[in-house]
Amino acid sequence: MRGHDWINTCLPDELILEILRRLDSKSSHDACSLVCKRWLGLERLSRSILRIGASGSPDIFIKFLAQRFVNVKAVHIDERLSISLPVTAGKRRRRDENSLLSLKIHFAGERNEPKEEECEPFCLTDSGLTAVADGFAKLEKLSLIWCSNVTSFGVMSLAQKCSLLKSLDLQGCYVGDQGLAVVGQCCKQLEDLNLRFCESLTDSGLVTLATECGKSLKSLGVAACARITDKSLEAVGSHCKNLETLSLDSEFISNKGILAIAQGCPLLKVLKLQCINVTDRALMAVGASCLSLEMLALYSFQQFTDEGLRSIGKGCKKLKNLTLSDCNFLGDRGLEAIATGCTELTHLEVNGCHNIGTIGLESVGKSCPRLTELALLYCQRVGNFALTEVGRGCKYLQALHLVDCSSIGDEAICSIAKGCRNLKKLHIRRCYEVGSKGIVAVGEHCHSLTDLSLRFCDRVRDEALIAVGQGCPLKYLNVSGCNQIGDAGIVAVARGCPNLTYLDVSVLQNLRDIALTELGEGCPLLKDIVLSHCHQITDIGLSHLVKNCQMLESCHMVYCPSITAAGVATVVSSCPNIKKVLVEKWKVSPRTKRRASSVLSYLCVDL
Repeated sequence: MRGHDWINTCLPDELILEILRRLDSKSSHDACSLVCKRWLGLERLSRSILRIGASGSPDIFIKFLAQRFVNVKAVHIDERLSISLPVTAGKRRRRDENSLLSLKIHFAGERNEPKEEECEPFCLTDSGLTAVADGFAKLEKLSLIWCSNVTSFGVMSLAQKCSLLKSLDLQGCYVGDQGLAVVGQCCKQLEDLNLRFCESLTDSGLVTLATECGKSLKSLGVAACARITDKSLEAVGSHCKNLETLSLDSEFISNKGILAIAQGCPLLKVLKLQCINVTDRALMAVGASCLSLEMLALYSFQQFTDEGLRSIGKGCKKLKNLTLSDCNFLGDRGLEAIATGCTELTHLEVNGCHNIGTIGLESVGKSCPRLTELALLYCQRVGNFALTEVGRGCKYLQALHLVDCSSIGDEAICSIAKGCRNLKKLHIRRCYEVGSKGIVAVGEHCHSLTDLSLRFCDRVRDEALIAVGQGCPLKYLNVSGCNQIGDAGIVAVARGCPNLTYLDVSVLQNLRDIALTELGEGCPLLKDIVLSHCHQITDIGLSHLVKNCQMLESCHMVYCPSITAAGVATVVSSCPNIKKVLVEKWKVSPRTKRRASSVLSYLCVDL
C-alpha cells in the first residue's frame, strides 16, 4: 500500500535497537532520532557514549542527559571543550536543542571568554559527578579531563555507586588519596587508570589502590605527580601482575621503582618513560624481565647509553614500536643492537638524538624488513645512505617523516620511492637538500601515496607536483612555504587528484586565481584549505573555488591583501558546511558576522 509505514509496522523494537547500535556516526544517530517519536525513544536507548564540555552549568546539564540516555556506558567530560546552551528562538532553537542529545555535543558560535569571577559556576563540581553516578548506573568508562573542581568527595561518591567501572581518567583533577583509595575498594573491575597531573596525590593513595584492585589493573599513567615515588611503583609491581601498559613522567622516580615494575609485571607490553633519574640499570632489568614488551618510548633521558638499548635488543624480541626522543647519549651501536635483536620492529621514531647517525639507520634498513613507519626528526647526522638501505630492505614502509634532517637529499628520497612502492604518507619539513628530483621519483613510483607534506622545502618546484598529480591519488597536500611552486604545480594536482580533501598552499607568493579556479573544478571533495600569506589570491579566485567545493568546512586566509570583505562574504554564503574561517577581523562586515554567527565555530581573531 502506497504511503504505508512498513518499517514501524513490521520491525520490533529489539531489531531497530540493534540496527541503531551499529551506526558509527553522530550524524546518522541524529538523523534516525528525527524519523518519529518511536525512533527518538529507541535511539536514546541505543546511545552508549556521551562527550560533554565541562562548562555551561555542567552539573545541571548532566542531570538533563541522564534522564534521556539510560544505557550510557561511557562518559567523557573535558573542561577544554566549549559548551554554551542555545538561546536562539523559533525553529533554530529546536534544531540546537536536538543537538544537545547528540553523541558528541558541540555548539556553534563565537566563544566569549568568561570573566575570572564567573569561572567557578561553569565548571564540573562534585555535585555533577554525583549526578553522573546517580544517572548512569551502567557506567564502565569515565574521563574527567582538567575538571579541577572535582575533589575526592565526588570521586568517592562515584566509586561507591559505579562498581562496574573499568576505565577512569582523572587527568588534571584535584583528587586526593582518600578518593583514590575508595576507587580501589569499590571498583574491583578497574583496568585502566590515568593519573596525569593529579598533583595532590601521594604514595598513600596509589599504594592503597594497587593493593585493593591491582589484580584487574592493566593500564596505568602517572605524570607530574610530585609526591608519587618509588614506593608506589613497588606496590604496583607487587600487586598488579596483569599490568600491560605503564606511562611514567616523573623526576622523583628512580631505578628502584622501574626495577620493581620490571620484576613484578612480566606481561608488560607498553612502557613510556620520561624519568630523568633512571639509568641503564633500569633498562637492563626491562630487557631481562619484560619479554612481552611491544612498545618502548624513552623521552629526555640523559643517563641512558647504548648499553641499555643493547639489553632491550637482546631480551625484547617482540618489540614493534620504538621512540627515542632527546636521548643524547644514545648512539649508533645501541640502534644497531635494536635492529639486529628486534627484527619485528614496525615503527621507529628518532627525535633529537644527536649521536645517532647513518650507521644506526643503515642497520635498521638491513635487519627490519617489517618496518612500516619511520620518523627522523632533527637528525643532522643521518645521511642519504641510511635511507638508501631503508629503501632496499623495508619494502612495506608506508609512512616516512623527515624534519630538519640537513644531510638528507634527493638521493635518499629517490631510493625510498623506488624501493618502498607501498608508501602512503610522506612528510618532509625544512630538509633543504630535498628538491624536485626526489619528489618526481615519488610521483613516478609511489602510486598509493595519499598524504604528502613538503613544508618549507624551497628547492621543490612545479615539475615535482606535476609528477605527483599524475601518479598519486592524493587526499592531503601541504606545500606551505615551498616558494618556488606556482600555478602549474597546483593546477596539475587539481586535475589529477579529484579526491583531495585538505590543501595548504600558504606562503606561496606565486600562486594566482587560476589555481583556485582549477581546484574548484577538479576537487569537489575539498574540505579544508589554507591560503594565508598568498598575496596574489583575490576575491575572484575565491568565488571560483567555492562555486563547486560545496563540502568546504574551513578556510584560512590571513594576510591575503587582495582578499576583501566581499571575498569573505562569498565563502560564508556559498559553503553550506563551513565551520571555520580564519581572517583578519577588520575584513568581516557586520552583515557577514550576523549571517555567520549561528553556523561558524570560529569566525575571526584579532591579529
